[in-house]
Amino acid sequence: MPLSVVILAAGQGKRMNSDLPKVLQPLAGKPLLAHVIQTARRLAPDNIYVVYGHGGSEVQAAFEHERIDWVLQAEQLGTGHAVMQAMPMIPDDHLVLILYGDVPLIRIDTLRALLRAAHAPAIGLVCAQVAAPAGYGRVIRDSAGAVGAIIEQKDATPAQLAIHEVNAGIFAIPAQQLRAWLLELRSDNAQHEFYLTDVVASAVRAGTPIHAVPAGSEAEILGVNDRLQLAQVESAHRHERARELMLAGATLVDPARVDIRGHVRVGRDVSIDVNAVLLGEVSLGARVRIGPNCVIRDSEIGADTEIRANSIIEQARVGQHCVIGPFARLRPETVLDAHAHIGNFVEVKNSHIGEGSKANHLSYLGDSHIGAGVNVGAGTVTCNYDGANKSTTVIEDGAFIGSGSMLVAPVRIGADATIGAGSTITTDAPAGKLSLTRAQQATVEGWTRPDKREAAPQPKPSAKPKPKR
Repeated sequence: MPLSVVILAAGQGKRMNSDLPKVLQPLAGKPLLAHVIQTARRLAPDNIYVVYGHGGSEVQAAFEHERIDWVLQAEQLGTGHAVMQAMPMIPDDHLVLILYGDVPLIRIDTLRALLRAAHAPAIGLVCAQVAAPAGYGRVIRDSAGAVGAIIEQKDATPAQLAIHEVNAGIFAIPAQQLRAWLLELRSDNAQHEFYLTDVVASAVRAGTPIHAVPAGSEAEILGVNDRLQLAQVESAHRHERARELMLAGATLVDPARVDIRGHVRVGRDVSIDVNAVLLGEVSLGARVRIGPNCVIRDSEIGADTEIRANSIIEQARVGQHCVIGPFARLRPETVLDAHAHIGNFVEVKNSHIGEGSKANHLSYLGDSHIGAGVNVGAGTVTCNYDGANKSTTVIEDGAFIGSGSMLVAPVRIGADATIGAGSTITTDAPAGKLSLTRAQQATVEGWTRPDKREAAPQPKPSAKPKPKR
């Protein structure tokens, strides 16, 4: 059947105590709603409808580049009412999958199983056995074990509250049947709302088969209503991403202290130490070693490269057998060829570092093209910005840059050239020669260091007269 996905995202989220709409609260660096949309996209639906309400313009602006049909729920009258708003746009021959913008961890495998179970005339819902069911609607089964109803927490009897099988609120229902059942909803309940879950009773009366598909884990159905729940979801997401990396062949020294906020691909025998943060699209080749406290964003790291402690890498491409850090920073548009070394307190930006080249100490390399086998001494700066424009420094193969050198761009250092330590180079340095700029050294005869004087006694402040009583 053609598939339409309806994502309910109209809630205000008062318990978040935030100016940000609830579905825009961040999880692993992306809004909650972004995770749900991303999962829905993997099902290749014909349409995705997002039902919005509070903070609607802000929510829409956050997803202005997404292909989404936006549906306004002007009044929040319950989940059933929210789905009603989208139904006029959904053809009768579609299967409708209902998701929630604040339930971000639902897995694609669970949803695929749900869709398989829900082809007409059957409907499907996601359920789970949970240790603490408070807040969830309970799944009520008959003596034969068939689903007979969903009872919301506030309407449940004490016996029903003791049930630990809960409804996740995620349904897959043929559109024609759903449309008819939504018209039967009533708001005569404890919250005076139109519950989507009441369509289950309609399905039972119609003799429609109801398939309850179990979630793979309790974490999948976790919803976010306050900051505590947001932290729980973040922790569950982190645990799941760490599990995926370990199953793919990575060693995590402490899985609880690796934070994955994006899509990470790993080769065999990758090792990641504690407090690493991986964001966006990250690729780690075989046998890459990441030290503690490193941050890597949208970067590709070649096989057998070592990233030492406290290094930051953003939008960079690093070749094989490189050594980076500790305390190094690779900024966007940095490319390192194989066997390059970028050492402690070295910053590289928009530069290409050739094979086997090294900058091991306290240097800044910006807007540079550095050839193979170059040695950059400590304290070297490529002076790339004149206050208005940026210019390029080119250092050709085999050059040696002495410590403390200032290379004022635009400038070219020829192949196998040597720059004397402490030089300020403002014009091209010829290949194979020594270039340097230094003032003549002088020695002052008879000069002695000053002696340290004893501190002069300080005058005491005059005593203030006592006030008369």
